[in-house]
Amino acid sequence: MKIFLFLALACLSACSWFQPRPKAPPAPPELIVTGVPAGSMVFIDNVQNGAAAELNDKPQVLTVSVGEHIVEVRTGGAVVYREQTYVGGGERRVIKVLSGSIRE
Repeated sequence: MKIFLFLALACLSACSWFQPRPKAPPAPPELIVTGVPAGSMVFIDNVQNGAAAELNDKPQVLTVSVGEHIVEVRTGGAVVYREQTYVGGGERRVIKVLSGSIRE
């Protein structure tokens, strides 16, 4: 009887070893903004995400939600670059700023 109980417990615990492990959620999506002119401001969906003066020539990595976003670079209140983009879960999208351009 003890042997049967031991074998039953061993079999049941072994079943849990072969269960698929839950997948980790994907990393949050990121927008990597490069080429922003010094003194400009970066906006995502009309929300300011920092001054780019210190970040000139360095990519600015911004964590965003999954979905469509509008990236704007503004200098002195004027939009010098605008791009509409989509990012999925765990995706990293690079936005290369080309002054005076608008991409839809």
